[in-house]
Parts: sequence; structure tokens; C-alpha cells
Amino acid sequence: MKNKTSFPPREGEAQPSRCPDNSAFKQQRLPAWKPQLTIASVLSSFFLTGAFCLTVGVCLVLSANSVREIQVDYSDKCSDCSKLRENSSNWNKECHCSVNFTLKEDILGDVFMYYGLQNFYQNHRRYVISRSDAQLLGRNVNIQRSYCAPFSTYKNGTPMAPCGAIANSMFNDTIDLFYSLNSSVIQVPLLKTGNSWWTDKNVKFRNPESYNLSSAFAGTARPPYWQKPVYLLDEEDERNNGFVNDDFIIWMRVSAFATFRNLYRRVRRVRPFAEGLPAGNYTFSIAYNFPVARFKGRKHVILSTVVWSGGSNPFLGIAYLVSGTAATLTGFVITGIHLKLRKKKTYFQKQ
Repeated sequence: MKNKTSFPPREGEAQPSRCPDNSAFKQQRLPAWKPQLTIASVLSSFFLTGAFCLTVGVCLVLSANSVREIQVDYSDKCSDCSKLRENSSNWNKECHCSVNFTLKEDILGDVFMYYGLQNFYQNHRRYVISRSDAQLLGRNVNIQRSYCAPFSTYKNGTPMAPCGAIANSMFNDTIDLFYSLNSSVIQVPLLKTGNSWWTDKNVKFRNPESYNLSSAFAGTARPPYWQKPVYLLDEEDERNNGFVNDDFIIWMRVSAFATFRNLYRRVRRVRPFAEGLPAGNYTFSIAYNFPVARFKGRKHVILSTVVWSGGSNPFLGIAYLVSGTAATLTGFVITGIHLKLRKKKTYFQKQ
């Protein structure tokens, strides 16, 4: 490529100007606002911020404390099933256990059932990326090119559906709730749909297109730790089966902490549970399938209500209280420094 040679302007020709255009933007003549930080404005901002955060924090803490919640740990009470599940050769053997508890007071309103896991780390990088979002959208993709390995295909080449470590470790205990009423036992009706986010159910997860689910997943196999294929997760409801199963969708949203809870069921408000859960004796009937002893974990079942600020989690309220306290203390410190410097200035002026 030839270099272009620049020649000086001929005599009589005007030399082009290299100055910016004479506009308000390029000449920096646009109107601007420059705050004047006086002692009054600074102190008022700190004290107003502190008052706002303290007020919101108190409201959030009081709201979180008003949540009715009962938590039952069944890790030790189902120890026989736990020992059975630690041996991988017993994967096809069923094991059931029961946990009794008593509600001393009524739990009014909508009641939500959660399962909780302790010491289960879902925030490991290899674990978090071990999934195929394209497969979960129902697309026919080559999962060997995804991050699902080693839970992508079997030795004979059969792909897993769904693939990845997250799906393979899905929580699969079955929990039912029974209520003892006048020497009779009533099963509490639980809703297993409508628990996941709308965007997950309708956007991020889709089943492959076919005339039925079994043919849609033909040529694939269940993950190694699953007891049944993905198209049989909910045999009673076709709209809650396959990749769009609520339990599966909720599990695929990994937690940032080692101790977490996931929504499992909601109590259906029909008689005699139209107002919530009445006081009395209850029993959790659990089909134990998810082993936790190997990684020293614990399992819980939580019954809880919710309020306008969410569930029983005071973290946000405490964060507001800490921020408000810090802002208020900072305002007092600045006030003290200002008064001290003003006294010194007055003293030197008198001298």
C-alpha cells in the first residue's frame, strides 16, 4: 500500500482548522449543576438516609417475625432409610418413614411446604455450569459438546435427558402430610403445580415437540441417580411432566449457599383446611430416596406462611438496620468534627 503524501497548502489557500466545532457540546458550554456541599445539606442527607433505612428495617424485621413457621428435621428419624440409601445397589428398593409433630396453634392463611437441605453445596463452578440450556428448551442438540460431562451420555452412547450434574442430583423424596381428626386420619391436599416462576415454566423450559412425551424422549435415558425417566415425573398431569415439571424446574435454580430451602407444595385451601392448618397432631409420610449422610448433610421439612415482605428471612431488615445505624452514626461524627473545628476557628479569630 502506498503512503499518502501530504503537501502544505498553496499560497492563498486557507489552512483547515483543527479546533472543535463552535457548538455548546464540543465547547463544553452546556448547562450543568454543581452541588454546593454545605454542612447543613451533608448532615441532613445522612440523617434522612439513616431515618429512612431504620424505619424500613424495623418494618421488615417485624414483618419477618410475624411469619408462622414450623421446621422438622427428619435426617435422624429416618436413619434406617438413610443407611439403605447409602448403598447404591439398593436404588430400586423402597423405604418409607413417618415423622409425627403437633401444631399447638392454628396456622392461618396460605401455607407453603418447603424441603430444606443443609451442607449441600450447589455453588461449585463445575456443578453450576453442568447443564444444557438448549436441551432444556426442547431442542435436538449434541449434548457431548455441552458442559454436562460426565453426566451426558452412557457408555453405549445413549444421551441422558436431562443431562448434567444438577439434574442428576435432583431432590426426589416424596413427602405427604396427614392430619389426625377425631381418631381418623385425613390426608392434607397439596398443590404441586403453580410453584415455579412463570418465566421458567413458559420460557426457559420446554418439552420436545411430539405427539406424546414418551416418543418425544425416545432414544434417551434417565440420569443415573433417577428412578424413573423424565416423562414420568408426573403421570397424573401431562402439563406438569417432562422438562416443565415444577419440582424439576425449582431444583434447576441453584442456590448460592450450602443451606437452602426450595418450595415443594402448597396446601390446598378446602375443608377442613379452608382457613389454613388447624391445631392438632400431624404426620409427615416420607418416601426416602435422597441420601445425605455421605456429605454430612441434613434434611428438613418446613411449613410456613408468607407476608408482604416474603418468608421468614430477616436478612433484608437487618441490612437496612445496619445501613441506617451506620448513616446516623456518621452524621453524628461529622457533627462532632464540625463543632470542634468551629470552636478552634472562633478561638483563633479572637486571638
